[in-house]
Amino acid sequence: MAGTEPERDSRDDDRADVAGPEQNGASEFGRQLAAAAERAGLGGLARDETLTGRDLLGALGGVRGLAEAILPGLVFLVVYTFTKELVPALAASIGLAVLFTVVRLVRRSGPTQAIAGLIGVGASAALALWTGRAEDNYVLGFYTNAAYAVALLVSLLVRWPLIGLIVGFLVGDGTAWRSDRRKLRAMQFLTLVWLGLFAARLIVQVPFYFAGNVEALGATRLLMGVPLYALVLVFTWLVVRAVYPSSPRASE
Repeated sequence: MAGTEPERDSRDDDRADVAGPEQNGASEFGRQLAAAAERAGLGGLARDETLTGRDLLGALGGVRGLAEAILPGLVFLVVYTFTKELVPALAASIGLAVLFTVVRLVRRSGPTQAIAGLIGVGASAALALWTGRAEDNYVLGFYTNAAYAVALLVSLLVRWPLIGLIVGFLVGDGTAWRSDRRKLRAMQFLTLVWLGLFAARLIVQVPFYFAGNVEALGATRLLMGVPLYALVLVFTWLVVRAVYPSSPRASE
């Protein structure tokens, strides 16, 4: 009848009630993830139209950040390989992490990353000292990679890929990418790629752990750490640029 509103299926209201809180919750979570990525130096990389070595280095934490991420593990591996002694290897690794943290504190140059690294190195060393097994220095890394892999997998299963949430808010697209099939598929694919990164680390390294091969475990940990992360980061940038050829800068 003219002048009357068409009847609405009550299920539409139910879906709206469910989608609203889900959308809001995902948006807030995405903002938090993007803020963390921004602090880590990934924001500029996501929005840049061209990729330079300087941009990539900044996204990896700069020279100092790379040193803090690589050298403690490298020193542990080298000292243990030549001495086969756990305590000196752990002492050298922890000592280097402490030095990095002190330098950050003295220069007041954002010590959060160094402190987090020191906590990680210290916790891993404590576990290795407690068990007396050098390979246990790498156990916490397994749990970290497994946690990231599970989070990424769950996000794919619920159709809110985490990489999409991060990228969307970094480039100012929010969650609008979910309504674009091409962008949604790209973000699902990238999330799968990052899931593969963390899963690959476990698949390759865990057998060395059970075999007690500390040298192989330490070497693959280093090779599959920053270098592999950098490769996946560059690949991610290429895909993001393909679906966001001229991204506006995020206003948030």
